[in-house]
Amino acid sequence: MLMPLLLLVVLRWGAHVSYLAVISAFLLRLWVDALYVVNDLNTSIVANQIFNIREIKRTYPLVSSGLLVADVISGFSLPWLVQYATLNKIILIACIVILLGSGILFYLTHQYQAAFPETPQRLVTEEQASRQRFIKSPLKRYVWQLFAFVGLLQVIGLLIDFQYLRELKSNLSDRELASFLGLFGGTLGLCELLLQWFISSRLIERMGVFFTATLLPITVGFSLPGVLVLLYLIPAIQSQSFFWGLIIVKFCDEVLRYTFVMSSGPILYQPIPEAIRSRMQTLSGGTAEAIATGLTGGLIFATILFCDRFIPVPLQKWVLVAETMLITGTCLKVVWELRSRYVELLVLSVARGQLSATNVGLRFFKQGVVKALGEKGSEADKRSCIELLAQIDPQGSAEVLAPLLIKLTPDLQRQSLEVMLTAGANPAYLSAIRPLLEQPQETNSEVFALALRYVWLAEPNPNLSILEEYLNPRQNSLIRATAAALVLRQGTPMQKVAATQTMRRMLTHKQERERVNGVRALREAVYLQALRIHIPNLLQDESLRVRCAVLEMIAATHLEEYYSALIAALYYKSTRTTAISALVRLENEAIKMLLRLATNIYKPEVVRMYAWRTIAQIGTQEALETLWENLETSWGTTRDHILRSLLKIHKQPGIKGLVDRFYESRVENLIEQELKFLGEIYAAYIDLKTIDEKENEQSRQRIVIVSELLQRALLELEFDVKERLLLLLKLLYSPEKMQAAAFNLRSLSVVNLARGLEILEHTITLSSKSLLLNILDNRPQPEKLQHLVEAKIVEYENMIVSDRLHRLLMLGNFLSDWCLACCFHFAQVTRTPLTSSEILVSLRHPTGFVREAAIAYLNMVSHRVLLQILPQLQKDPHPLVAAQVKELIQKYQVKNEQPIEEISRY
Repeated sequence: MLMPLLLLVVLRWGAHVSYLAVISAFLLRLWVDALYVVNDLNTSIVANQIFNIREIKRTYPLVSSGLLVADVISGFSLPWLVQYATLNKIILIACIVILLGSGILFYLTHQYQAAFPETPQRLVTEEQASRQRFIKSPLKRYVWQLFAFVGLLQVIGLLIDFQYLRELKSNLSDRELASFLGLFGGTLGLCELLLQWFISSRLIERMGVFFTATLLPITVGFSLPGVLVLLYLIPAIQSQSFFWGLIIVKFCDEVLRYTFVMSSGPILYQPIPEAIRSRMQTLSGGTAEAIATGLTGGLIFATILFCDRFIPVPLQKWVLVAETMLITGTCLKVVWELRSRYVELLVLSVARGQLSATNVGLRFFKQGVVKALGEKGSEADKRSCIELLAQIDPQGSAEVLAPLLIKLTPDLQRQSLEVMLTAGANPAYLSAIRPLLEQPQETNSEVFALALRYVWLAEPNPNLSILEEYLNPRQNSLIRATAAALVLRQGTPMQKVAATQTMRRMLTHKQERERVNGVRALREAVYLQALRIHIPNLLQDESLRVRCAVLEMIAATHLEEYYSALIAALYYKSTRTTAISALVRLENEAIKMLLRLATNIYKPEVVRMYAWRTIAQIGTQEALETLWENLETSWGTTRDHILRSLLKIHKQPGIKGLVDRFYESRVENLIEQELKFLGEIYAAYIDLKTIDEKENEQSRQRIVIVSELLQRALLELEFDVKERLLLLLKLLYSPEKMQAAAFNLRSLSVVNLARGLEILEHTITLSSKSLLLNILDNRPQPEKLQHLVEAKIVEYENMIVSDRLHRLLMLGNFLSDWCLACCFHFAQVTRTPLTSSEILVSLRHPTGFVREAAIAYLNMVSHRVLLQILPQLQKDPHPLVAAQVKELIQKYQVKNEQPIEEISRY
């Protein structure tokens, strides 16, 4: 701030020395340019440190409007100063203004030291920041593109400024030029100020940062030639068409540059990690503009030399116009590239990529597996290689694993043979597997059994007499069971009798290992024949391993009479994983059974959830359509379970993850349903706050307590609906982006919340995007309800408490169990009359505390009805309800019995 004072003093006392005045004016102009750059850097960096993305959109236009206020004041005051004051007085006034600004800056830096730290807020070494962040190619490309964008904007501004000043110099005298610049700057500043205060933040928030960033290059690129040609066609100003055209273009450039571009500039740096964000802003804002300024000066100088030698005088002006249009086109291309990187970087810290055959080169991957399995290394790493190979290329896994079998450890041999058998036995690999059978003493029993099975399944003409040797009781139980299953599959009648006797002895053996190996071997048998009679006892075996083996055998052999055992196994944590894998193996056969379980509201919630997940894991077209059909007719937690199950199917990013675009409209309809339900929640939240002033103090306290419970239950419902909205959006858009958005939206930090909303803004393409962003934002409920009403999603009319409670209970299927119970407790303390159907449904509700709330309400409104139905309620399975009913029976000494349906008569 001291430098301009020195320059102004030199200019004041050296006005009569021409060369000194020229040097002072030149240096003063350099200082003005530097001041603009440093001021812009400081304000944008501080804004990024203090505000988050959403706050920058709303508040930064106001913060940065101080420069525009200065433009208005200085612009309109300059013509008056030129007319009534000398140059020396103007210089003195400028010195006073600079001293005043220095004093304000001095006060701010000492009064608010936290906002102006003398050291970086986070001490991160250059090497660490570079290694951890900048080397990542997406971030590096984004920074370079941002660097290019800032530089190109500077080039556009300088090219227009040069042409504009050249036209002013050739058409106006010195005094006219000073007055014109003052009036032009004042008018320009006033327009910029109005745009900045009333339009800029709203436009950026509604249309997005990249729409506003493209306004300047689009406007300049199209208006520059258009305005010049249009004005040239007007005879009255044909001679000065270039002059007025450049004034209009300059006006548009300045207005857009110092409103929309300046306001949206800090937002573009938000995806850059905080540790290096300030450094990147300095490089882009300072270095890029300085380099662009130097290159533009060289370009202008070269253009003038070129035009003087090779271009006719009337066409020389159009060369710079053509160069400006070319630069604006390049700038638009860079903005388009920036937009694609912007959301990617916002997601980068949260999302995780997925490895699949689509992004892995199989040939090189197989070479890597062979190398990893052949070299020394961790057993766990080699096991992971085999698992990954089985996932990516199951059919081609045998080609890689067969030649390596002899060299692998027994555990890896077992895993490799299981993978190869899953793909199907192939005679081409028999030569690689037979050596495992030639030395039975040295081969692990599990590996030997698997190799035996592979060889006899792949052999075109197997010698079954050799298998009979393995039926000897002295053989290992696993080898014996495998041989017996193969004989049952391919042997003669006499051989099958011997194999059946062997299997019977194993299935009824006292040792657990014998029974487990016998059951596992039955999975490969085509006909169980006389062995079926042992299955009921095995299903109730004391050994968990035996029971799980039986479940796998039922699915493998498709024993329909025992499918109910698979469903029953879902109820128990110990057998649930095995039951799910067995039901998935049945594919479409299991869908109807699972659907009956999943839609039965009286079954345990966790069992219903796993039923939906199992249908999703089946993954057939019929299973997919079943999920979609039930998704559209379900509500609450059931819809959550189905959505999460569907998302396990739709792993692909974007709409490609759906079977066809028909599902997109179905998802939009579901989103609209959820928004309508949200409107009812907000309306109930607002209307049910009312408390009757006529109530006594004790009643008022009870009402307040229960009302607060109901309010919290409604807010929990709102949270559940928001989660469902995010799950629905995951079906339409990239799971990685939506996961990152959801992660940030769940955060308590306003910075993370803003980041999540920004990801959604640049991802969602639905017509209801703006409404969804307002709903997911941290806004008060009345404001959100107003947005829903304005979007014509819901119609809100203030209701009295009883009417609103009835309307809420009409949505009982959508309410959570706790919210429904709170509604009955609220009706009880406020003495709100409810209909018999509302009470009856709740008395039959599967959740105990909902039934308890309905009984408590009934005890308040009608003792006569309660006395008639209490005997039936004694059989309630929930201990809370049973205790409540027992207490009421003892209180009223109930003797007669009436069915629960009698309530409908009252």
